[in-house]
Amino acid sequence: MKISVTKSNSDKVVTDLLALPLSSGELENGAEEKLAAFGFDRQVLKDFKAEAGEVIVLYGGSGNFSAARVVLLGLGEAKTSEEWRKAAVAFASKAVEMKIEKIAVDCSCIANLAAVSLQSVSSLAAIFVEGCFTGSYRFERLKSGKLDKKKSKEKSKEIAELILRVDSAVFDETEDGVAAGKIVGSCQKMARDLVNLPGNYLQAEDISKAAEESGKKYGYDVTVFHKKEIESLGMGGLLAVNKGSFHPPTFTILDYKPKGKAKSVVALVGKGVTFDSGGISIKPSEGMGEMKSDMSGAATVLGAVEAAARLKLPLRVIGFIPATDNMPGSKAQTPGDVITTYSGITVEVGNTDAEGRLILADALTYATEKYKPDVLIDLATLTGACIVALGYSVAALFSNNDKLSDDIYQSGQLSGEKVWRMPLWDLYDEQIKSDVADVNNTGGRGAGSVTAAKFLEKFIDGHKNWAHIDIAGPAFTPSKSAGKVSGGTGFGVGLLVELLKKWS
Repeated sequence: MKISVTKSNSDKVVTDLLALPLSSGELENGAEEKLAAFGFDRQVLKDFKAEAGEVIVLYGGSGNFSAARVVLLGLGEAKTSEEWRKAAVAFASKAVEMKIEKIAVDCSCIANLAAVSLQSVSSLAAIFVEGCFTGSYRFERLKSGKLDKKKSKEKSKEIAELILRVDSAVFDETEDGVAAGKIVGSCQKMARDLVNLPGNYLQAEDISKAAEESGKKYGYDVTVFHKKEIESLGMGGLLAVNKGSFHPPTFTILDYKPKGKAKSVVALVGKGVTFDSGGISIKPSEGMGEMKSDMSGAATVLGAVEAAARLKLPLRVIGFIPATDNMPGSKAQTPGDVITTYSGITVEVGNTDAEGRLILADALTYATEKYKPDVLIDLATLTGACIVALGYSVAALFSNNDKLSDDIYQSGQLSGEKVWRMPLWDLYDEQIKSDVADVNNTGGRGAGSVTAAKFLEKFIDGHKNWAHIDIAGPAFTPSKSAGKVSGGTGFGVGLLVELLKKWS
């Protein structure tokens, strides 16, 4: 998507679709003047409430303007960046629905909105661009179009160009925001593409190749450990999950180093289960196809490291991706097995469908031992219990550090990728005790997301600045969700980038 900023008057912007953002307050004062330049009278506002994300296409204007079509774009009360983001998503989504390639938005209000929402102009510009990436996203690369002859003859249009019209006083700041927003938006898109690829298109080695391509393109180091090296390392958790698979596992390390001395070292660990059948403890068939999304944590980490490199943040950011699928083959691990992890801690496998924590255990210990990071964060689609607790819009946050927890929470508020802190009390350790090993990988039905976090905590070697983010709910939108594009969301990329920028 080509994105540019212009100081031209809105009625002179040449575009297929021009958005005129309006707040609920402007409906009473200012809307008529804005519409007059395009030859529309107050009657077009009759059914427009200016709710955040509301879009109405206007036809029949008598004014002399260059846009082929004009839309009214609701901003709600225009007091928060979230309303601005929602408007951007809705605008881009409408453009895709109308098969429009070139869109523009009149951002004359951006300075006022920045003042009211306590955000910078550059931040709001970035948010709008990210929102347009989100709203315009569709995953259609696997469609041939051969079954629908009518559709196959039509050109499937994507948004090719976005123009932001601003006043001269905020032109430079807007351009800075656009540049940052384009990086984050494209990294989120890359993560969504990976998540949406089915198991027969994406295996562990494909994730490693994607990381290598990104590292080569954007200037950071990528190291890939293959099965023999993983065996030499003694990563018993990753190897155990992989036992039933036809495809070998990989362990990929992405290492972005800034020029000069890094302000801190941040380790990001992402779960990379490319397809989760549940193993011997096989899942119900209904909805199993969505388990291609069980590598969302890995995709998020890849997106965040790439974004950090492209933004040239003054931090060393290291991504760790243990990857495999989880299949019920003849050699698969079975309930009751006892495995020895990279840390030396033994684990009784109570359920082979609690596999994500086994591969994360090895990666967490390795990251802590070999790199001694200042901050350690893991992200994983880890538990269905998290969805029961918080639904599909919010991730569960567990941390042993109050300051880190607050930083992540605030970054979630700014990025629109919200998290909610859950307890990490020692009393939950009782649920994952084992009679035959050091620990059990399941803790029973109650507090499933908490006991999973307590399990992971045992593999961080006492690190005092660790957080676990369970993204099971927001990482993937189930099929046929009302009004939403189903599939991978890229959740976590924006959250992590906001967090890394905060520490920069």
